[in-house]
Amino acid sequence: MKRLMCVFLAMSLMLLPLTGGSETAGVDEGPVTGSPGTGEEAPAEGLGESVPLPEESGEDAQADLPDESDLEEEIIDGRTLQYGDEGEDVMALQTRLKDLKYYTGNLSGRYREGTRDAVKTFQGDYGLDKTGIADPETQALIYAAKYRPLRYGASGEEVKALQNRLTELGYYSGKVTGNYRENTQKSVRAFQETAGLTATGAADIQTLQLLYGSGAAARTPEDGEDLSAYLVTGEDGEAAKENTAFAKTLKSGSSGAAVKQLQARMTELGYYEGPVSGNFAKQTLRAVKAIQGQNGLRVTGKVDEATWNVIFNDPGIVMPDATPRPTPPPKYAITVDVTNQVTTVYALDENGSHTVPVRRMLCSTGTKANPSDVGDWVLNGRHATWCVFPTWGNSYARYWTRINENIAFHSVIYTAVDLNAMKTSSYKMLGNRASHGCIRLTVADAKWVYENIGAGTVVSIREDLPADPELRDALKLPPLQKGTSVPVETPQPTPEPAYDPTAAPQVSRRLQKGSEGPEVYWMQRRLADLGFYTGYVGGKMLNGTVNALKQFQRSIGVYAGGVADQKTLNALAAPEVATETPVPESADGAPDETEILVEPTPTPAPENV
Repeated sequence: MKRLMCVFLAMSLMLLPLTGGSETAGVDEGPVTGSPGTGEEAPAEGLGESVPLPEESGEDAQADLPDESDLEEEIIDGRTLQYGDEGEDVMALQTRLKDLKYYTGNLSGRYREGTRDAVKTFQGDYGLDKTGIADPETQALIYAAKYRPLRYGASGEEVKALQNRLTELGYYSGKVTGNYRENTQKSVRAFQETAGLTATGAADIQTLQLLYGSGAAARTPEDGEDLSAYLVTGEDGEAAKENTAFAKTLKSGSSGAAVKQLQARMTELGYYEGPVSGNFAKQTLRAVKAIQGQNGLRVTGKVDEATWNVIFNDPGIVMPDATPRPTPPPKYAITVDVTNQVTTVYALDENGSHTVPVRRMLCSTGTKANPSDVGDWVLNGRHATWCVFPTWGNSYARYWTRINENIAFHSVIYTAVDLNAMKTSSYKMLGNRASHGCIRLTVADAKWVYENIGAGTVVSIREDLPADPELRDALKLPPLQKGTSVPVETPQPTPEPAYDPTAAPQVSRRLQKGSEGPEVYWMQRRLADLGFYTGYVGGKMLNGTVNALKQFQRSIGVYAGGVADQKTLNALAAPEVATETPVPESADGAPDETEILVEPTPTPAPENV
């Protein structure tokens, strides 16, 4: 315990110089030391309450601590910390590394990957062997550290302190903004040249030690260029500049001046360490992907206009050592419903969840002998315009989009790579299990998936969804044109009827199985709102609507015949109508005792699909 308390006291004493003053430089955003928020090192139970920091312990506790002359010996005599260790001394080490912004994980007291990576980065900055093991020498430096390297893209109070010091010495004449951009980089480079250091423009440990030392050389006019060129005109505190215009998409295999410009810029930002050759190869690809991942872009490795503008024109670009921007969710999510043989594409709602159906497609999943892979799969973006199945008689398909290593979305089967060679029996089987595991679609639907669904999209293949006869009926296949194997064009769907849940439509007929029209649509929507109906709302009354209506009728104490007249619709519109949780029924009307719906989700209105 004596050793642990010494570690905490050293930590609290050494933190003071890092928080301000012109004699210290502070912290950058820090190198990548584990993904924040991923739970890489979850807090150990009770550790957060068992060891208060010395300043929280009161004067009596502090009076028992050794004086500063004992600290170095005590730390050096402590145990070496490495991967797998646990304890309060590990948590103290994590706390200090977090204060220095080398560590971004949880203060767990467990020495795992994040702690090891933070120690490695610190060791590299201070010229130690990058072992990731916190031996006594490394710990002594960690607790005594005054400086943290700063480089282009850093921001915060530590950068302000750096700018203030450079101003005092005559190297910086811009606004003190706390943003490490071109002007700060030029000023650091000028100081390094004067001090006889390698002029990198990055404020490494050696540069900071000289800069804040008592013998730091002030700049005189003959030392270099006129600092008036650095005067600030932009809102971000750096010299205003014209945006670098995007010209064309760059990707693996590209070459030329634009690639060379890209490589030079990524080198300046600290993402690229390869040659500025003008050839877009593996190192360039890795750097582009790293920038995209750090800045919340889709990680494609291609420099499109959005990626180019982040790299060249975004003053708030997230640097390699900073906390990444959250990646926006994919545009779509897909559910493959094996029960109904329907694939549904969902878009984002206003809350950022994939709940809005934008396309429903009949499909053929795997047979029971060769089932599709049930589960959630994340697409990696691989696709092809044609594919061949040599195991299954050299059959072919169009618009192949990979789901996992075994299966993919693709069109119905062709007997050759020929647009006129579609196998009509494969088309007619859509809506039934027919494949060897892949998800077959019409050519038009497979093409839509190929063109619109990108990497990162989640595909859920499910066998546990209830039968939905209304949905199946709404997705009937159009017939094929004779001699061309092309589907007959179907008319555009009618617009969605108006819906007011408090205004029942007036009917002069009884609504029963087989009825169609806006009145049926209203009834389906209202039953869905009340939690009795979870099927497809399309305006045609089949078994799903009949069963939901029976449950509603039982809930209000009337005869449950599954037929609706004006009184039934009026009861549905009544504001005081109960919203009881129904017991689902099978398609033949018998209650299903194996499952009770809990908080059923109403089905959204039909889309123009």
